[in-house]
Amino acid sequence: MGPSSAAPAPGEPGARPERPAGPEVTATRSTASPGPSGGAPGRRSALGRFGDRFLRGGRLLEDGAPGGPVLRLFARWVRRPLLPAVRLWRRNIQLRVVAGTLLMSLVVVLVLGFVVIGQVRNGLLDAKEKAAVSQAAGGFTVAKDKANAATASDSGDASDPGAASNSRQWRTDLVAQLASGGQGAYNVVTLAPASEETGAGNGGERTSGQVSPDSVAEKLRTDVDQGTAPYKTYTDIKYVDGRAPEPGLVVGQRLEDIDHKPYQLYYLFPLSQEEKTLSLVKRTLATAGLFVVVLLGAIAWFLVRQVVTPVRMAAGIAERLSAGRLQERMKVTGEDDIARLGEAFNKMAQSLQLKIQQLEELSRMQRRFVSDVSHELRTPLTTVRMAADVIHDARSDFDPVTARSAELLGDQLDRFESLLADLLEISRFDAGAAALEAEPIDLRETVRRVISGAEPLAERKGSRIRVVGDEQPVVAEVDARRIERVLRNLVVNAVEHGEGNDVVVRFGVAGGAVAIAVRDYGVGLKPGEATRVFSRFWRADPARARTTGGSGLGLSIAVEDARLHGGWLQAWGEPGGGSQFRLTLPRTADEPLRGSPIPLEPEDSRRGRAGAQADAGRLIAVPAQSGADRSPLPAPPRAIPADPTALPGSGARVVPRAGDSATQASDREDTARGR
Repeated sequence: MGPSSAAPAPGEPGARPERPAGPEVTATRSTASPGPSGGAPGRRSALGRFGDRFLRGGRLLEDGAPGGPVLRLFARWVRRPLLPAVRLWRRNIQLRVVAGTLLMSLVVVLVLGFVVIGQVRNGLLDAKEKAAVSQAAGGFTVAKDKANAATASDSGDASDPGAASNSRQWRTDLVAQLASGGQGAYNVVTLAPASEETGAGNGGERTSGQVSPDSVAEKLRTDVDQGTAPYKTYTDIKYVDGRAPEPGLVVGQRLEDIDHKPYQLYYLFPLSQEEKTLSLVKRTLATAGLFVVVLLGAIAWFLVRQVVTPVRMAAGIAERLSAGRLQERMKVTGEDDIARLGEAFNKMAQSLQLKIQQLEELSRMQRRFVSDVSHELRTPLTTVRMAADVIHDARSDFDPVTARSAELLGDQLDRFESLLADLLEISRFDAGAAALEAEPIDLRETVRRVISGAEPLAERKGSRIRVVGDEQPVVAEVDARRIERVLRNLVVNAVEHGEGNDVVVRFGVAGGAVAIAVRDYGVGLKPGEATRVFSRFWRADPARARTTGGSGLGLSIAVEDARLHGGWLQAWGEPGGGSQFRLTLPRTADEPLRGSPIPLEPEDSRRGRAGAQADAGRLIAVPAQSGADRSPLPAPPRAIPADPTALPGSGARVVPRAGDSATQASDREDTARGR
């Protein structure tokens, strides 16, 4: 047996898988010569080399490079229409499940399709090969018998010039006889040995069915010359009448004619019918696969909808419950797991409704109690105050112990009156009866009155109160009494907790907002206390002594006053680094706030100082350039940063500094952590 023959490479026109040779047939493998190269390797244009250097240098994406902003704009332009689809993909679990089912179904259908098509193709080719080899073997036997019979009956001289003519005619008759039995099923070709030159005058070249002799590859002809067994290979059958080539199977063997001269006899079997059958199978599988994928997607959509719909309903009802509509309930049908989930959800909602109603009733009773007690205490307190004033005025006639008791009685009555006033104010806020009497005033005068009243306490504490940014008028429509109460509370608290350090009051004006920040350098606030500091009766350190008394309601009343003005009262602090309280108010009563002209976190905080040192280090690391303009750059104007998520009066909200993205992200993180 000789070497086997292989079909063209997969993916090429007319490619056929290699078939193993049977015991009676030896296959031959045809190889394709490599095509010409597209050009010399390493040949690059000047523009390509420049582009490589430009990209390797990294300048294309740098901020200072001309292409950087263009690429970023292009990326944003491409990403903008994709954002809704990405958002829908992230929020819709039904879409993800259906899409995943479709994708996996498509993969399974493709794999099964390739397997089935491969099995069908192999089966068709196996059957074709067996039939072709059997048909060709019978033809080879007939050719041998005919040559032997002609030789035995031929009595002429082989050297006679007419013998060659008889041999050519014999081959012509042989091809016609062998091809007559396979009309359209196969064609017969006889060729001279591969070692002989072929041409129009060659007596060994005979074909049937307008088949071109070039259909037989040179490699196959060489293999047939080297052995006596049949050889086969897949090839493209060409025609001399202009018909398009078609794939086929060629089986050939070397034989001898009536003159005992070798010649090659080939059977060419077209595979067009097998190709049609395989195409029909492919179309059938594609149609069935598409139908299966669509059907599986519809089934997945229907099944997922059975689960997702109650979940969406529960989510919507939970949102309505959180909005205060406590009577909302889920519709429960059936007895499955989803139904049990709905029943449990309804029981939870019912329990929450009862608890909330109880808490609301208790809260109303507490507010009513505080309001009633506060009002009822005013009459006896007035009487006690009058009696205490009489005793206080006559303390010079008492002994020292009684005189001191009269003074203490007056001080405690002052504190009692302050506490009662705070309780009455809180009850008015709870009842929604607080009224705003706004008028345009210069907040600098209010701050001066507050500082004048806090100076005795500051002197006792060893602190100094400094004012920054009061060069220009700071005018806003506010309720002077309420704003003075807020500022007095902030300044007194800063002096109390300032540990004898300076207290800085800073003004800020920008756009339609004004801000007053009170900064101290005392004990500061721990993480999470920036939000709790505005709670009623809350104290950071209950064991800490207070020299000015207080009820723990001052900051609660202050934040309510800020909210009544449509403004914000926010706090920042760090342990051991002091704290800063910022009051932001609109210039006019009906103007909404979009930001604050003063950053909540001061520039002298630990993080601010660390950032300034890092910036200074980066500036020092840059080598000086000779001849460069070293004049200082103008400072960018401070603008009001937009903060659409900030809610008026929320102590947890943080308004970032303008132009500082790192600080903005940090402020948002502090807000989320409750600093």
